[in-house]
Formats: sequence, C-alpha cells, structure tokens
Amino acid sequence: MKKKLTIATRGSQLALWQAELVKNRLQALHSDLEIVLDIVKTQGDLILDQPLHEIGGKGLFIKEIEEHVLSGKADLAVHSIKDMQTELETGLILGACLEREDPSDLFLSFKYPTFEDLPQGATIGTGSLRRKAQILHRRSDLKIAPLRGNVDTRLRKLEEGEFDAVILASAGVRRLGLSAPHMQTLDPLSFIPAVGQGAIGIEIREDDYDLMELIEPLNHRETQLCVEAERSFLDRLQGDCKTPIAAHAYLIDDGVFLKIHGFVASLDGKNYVRHMLEGGATDSYLIGTRLADFLLMSGAGSILAMNEGR
Repeated sequence: MKKKLTIATRGSQLALWQAELVKNRLQALHSDLEIVLDIVKTQGDLILDQPLHEIGGKGLFIKEIEEHVLSGKADLAVHSIKDMQTELETGLILGACLEREDPSDLFLSFKYPTFEDLPQGATIGTGSLRRKAQILHRRSDLKIAPLRGNVDTRLRKLEEGEFDAVILASAGVRRLGLSAPHMQTLDPLSFIPAVGQGAIGIEIREDDYDLMELIEPLNHRETQLCVEAERSFLDRLQGDCKTPIAAHAYLIDDGVFLKIHGFVASLDGKNYVRHMLEGGATDSYLIGTRLADFLLMSGAGSILAMNEGR
C-alpha cells in the first residue's frame, strides 16, 4: 500500500473543507499515511458569468479533476456527488460515499423569515433550474435571478441586496458555518433536492484495488444505497442540465426498505410530474430506474422533449 496519497479537489472553500475531511479520516485510520491535496481549476470555476445549463452543466466542475486521477497525477478525487455525472469517465468508479449531511435546500434572506413571507414579485437568486421550476410551481409571481459563485459569494450578494432571498444547499451552508438572519429548511419531501445533494463521494481508478480497500471504512451504507437509487433514476431519464429533475431517497424500517421521491418539470414549473416509489433497500438501483420509468409513462418524456427543443 502506498505511504503517500494525492487527493484531487477544486479550490473552493467548500471543496477544500470536503477534501480535508477525507484526508483527516484516512489519516485517523492510517497514521503513517502522508496525504497531499492537488488543487485543480475546473471550467466551472473559471466561467462565472454564464448559467451552468448554457455552458455544459455541473460536469464542468469535475472533468479536469477526473483527468488528474486517470493520468496518475492524483490517486483519488473528492466531489460533491450532486456535481458528478451519472456516467463516469471510463476507468473511474465511485469508490465510497461518506455519510450524508442534510440533503435539503435552505431558504436564506435578510428581509423575510420564510419562503411563504415573500411579497408578490420578490426576487430569488438561484442558478439551479431544479430550484427555479419548484419555486415557480409554488409561486408563479416570483422573479428568478441567476446566481453563480461559491457559497460565501452567494451570501455576500444576498447581503448586498441583489436579491430578496436565495436558496442554497443546506449542507454547504452548514459545513462552512455560514448563516443569514432568516433561514428556513425546505422539506425535502415537498421541495425535492438535487440527486446526491449533501453527499460527498470519493472517485478512484477502478483497478486501484489497494486504494479501494483503504477507503472502504469511509463508505456509509445508507448513503450509498440512497445515492445509488437517485443516480439510477437520473441515469434512466438521461437527464441533462436543460431539464429540472430531482430525486430524494431515504431508508425506512431500520434500513430494510427504501423510499424515493422524484420529479421532472418544465422550466417554468407549469408542467410538473412527480411520484414516490418504495422497495427493498438492496434493490436501490432498480427502484430508481422503476421510478424513472413510471414518470416517463406519466408525461415526463414529453416534458424532457419540450425542454430539449426550447
């Protein structure tokens, strides 16, 4: 086994926090292990003046990082799983999922206590089509303004008055210890999170068996099963960055069964198909694909086609 490992990561405050978490947990298990960070600039970090769905989607945050792992410059990569494509680069696998943080979305404002308190015509900042569709599905009177940048940058823009409120992932805000005067956790069963939201993934080369064994203790079974269901749902839909799609899975009955809620929506939130499915937890992949098939039969296919042709 190697005595030195290199972790590839983005250089944002949140990405570094996540990479340091993995580094510290591995060193706690193997005190003689030297671990260094390989900080990679991705296209998603460099292009900040355009919406993600117009420049290639969330995969822009991991492409260069994956290249470092494939080339051997790094041994493993640490990602927010919600940024990962469902189909990884050939030669790479998702080796472990750390225990998931709160997967919900978080409403933040300096003016209004809750989403329901927003006045007619209020402006919400978000760069997510998924969030936009769910906001407009609830409140078609609200205005959606594009918002890019790291978590702290987004909160600074909120404080400076560019928006009446923003919606961010709870996990990122909590991990960085950030806050706003008014914060409301949005119920993930009604305001469905992004696939993999709140979960940290470790990506490695598929033939690196020593490293696979090394990171295995970091894998959290419940998170792994839920993430697998959500990602199979997205994969079956062949969802891309142009369509609002979301899924939220969780275990019930002491981990024996898994429930997954999912939706597909038009960009304006008017056409909205959602459903829930339940099954044995060990069939997580199959449950996700079955939910996708049900939504496709219930109108999601036409919504996907409509969004593609916009």
